[in-house]
Amino acid sequence: MSPLKPQASYDDFARLDIRIGEVVEVQPFPRARNPSYKVGVDVGAGRIMWSSAQITNYEPAALVGSLVVCICNLGPKNIAAFTSELLILGAKDASGEVIVLGPRSEVAIGEPIF
Repeated sequence: MSPLKPQASYDDFARLDIRIGEVVEVQPFPRARNPSYKVGVDVGAGRIMWSSAQITNYEPAALVGSLVVCICNLGPKNIAAFTSELLILGAKDASGEVIVLGPRSEVAIGEPIF
């Protein structure tokens, strides 16, 4: 178990735009250093936002249509000539596979996390 990180203020948390998104497209990403997909997510921003996500333990068809939790305002990151615009949140299970975080019930696309 890793130690807790230093305390953050509520204002630090409030600056993050964390939303529910729906995966609408998954593409292979062979140029990524670590096995990854290019994932298109509808977060209610009026356009699809893209992420480079190391979630290749999922089949693309299983991801499309799923609800995920995303941070939408970390700024773009260039990964192997691809612009990743958002971070899909996940955690590792006991075997080290990344499990994508999502709501336990239906939640509207773009709904903010608080």
